[in-house]
Amino acid sequence: MIVLRIVIGILGGVWICWVIGAAIKTVVLPRGTSSIITRSVFLTVRRVIFDPLASTKRTFDFRDRVMASYAPFCLLLLPVVWLLMITAGFTAIFWSTGISPLSDAFVTSGSSLTTLGFVHPGHIPQVVLAFSEAGIGLGLLSLMISYLPSIYGAFSRRESLVGLLEVRAGLSPSPVELLGRYQRIGWLDAIDDELFPSWELWFADIEESHTSQPALVFFRSPHPARSWITAAGCILDVASILASAVDRARNPRVDITLRSGFLCLRRISDFYGINYRADPLPNDPISIQRDEFEEVLDELESFGVPIKSDRDQAWIDFAGWRVNYDDTLIALCSLVMAPDAKWSSDRSPLKRQRAKLRRTTMMKA
Repeated sequence: MIVLRIVIGILGGVWICWVIGAAIKTVVLPRGTSSIITRSVFLTVRRVIFDPLASTKRTFDFRDRVMASYAPFCLLLLPVVWLLMITAGFTAIFWSTGISPLSDAFVTSGSSLTTLGFVHPGHIPQVVLAFSEAGIGLGLLSLMISYLPSIYGAFSRRESLVGLLEVRAGLSPSPVELLGRYQRIGWLDAIDDELFPSWELWFADIEESHTSQPALVFFRSPHPARSWITAAGCILDVASILASAVDRARNPRVDITLRSGFLCLRRISDFYGINYRADPLPNDPISIQRDEFEEVLDELESFGVPIKSDRDQAWIDFAGWRVNYDDTLIALCSLVMAPDAKWSSDRSPLKRQRAKLRRTTMMKA
């Protein structure tokens, strides 16, 4: 019996250390590391509660309202799960120190964690354990409270540029709308310096914030028709069209923005275990058809945008750029149930991508 108590106590201590480690990975560590507890909470809540509620049989407005609560609900649930697991770990430790039966050990653990103190644990070692549990409980709550402002700060930075895109590309964002508007107002020649520098920085910020604080991926924009992922797709398609089909001098800033964008989407996809072609060939198939591309060029030409005469080469160049982000863009649109947008969420499969519990190895990009 003594050996059993010792083993149970050790296991309880290991359990507590594991929970604290998961909380540190989630809240403190500035890196996209995986915590099984955090991922399990998000995936379980998604599959058990929100996926059935946000069924594809529902209207998009209803699904959007449901999914808007998904990430905040999970974030509020996380500290509850941590505290319950800490309570279970200390219950095992208190029982191993001689507090019996198990129900009394549980009551002692709960009294200590909540700092109510209605149960005196007994001897000095047990009192020290009670103090330790109280400190850990308060510490975890403090970590979560400090975590929320950083999340909403990153959310605000993300949405400020997404909101500005509506002025340029419409709602939902369309590369045709953006390029046509720039042509009409005489700003097309200045697009490289006006548009792309801020979006290159935006992609870098999104890559860091949406992997170190992965709940941000599921935070929806204030307007139902806006989304960070469809905004990203619009900017990448604008850059791809400019680099391949618009008759103008080549600007390296466009290429750099494209690379920043598809690397950002790949890093986020890596975190969620989404499969993609890590080293695609320029002639690999993409979700855009040639006739769709031709329709866009015709429309742009009607706006006065100068289009290259060799459309065959323009299509080859466009597909060569698009293949770098086609898989990740479509999959992430599906994962977050993004609103309908041209050349991104409008071709997402009905069967949504599901993130994996297992942390995948980072793919080379």
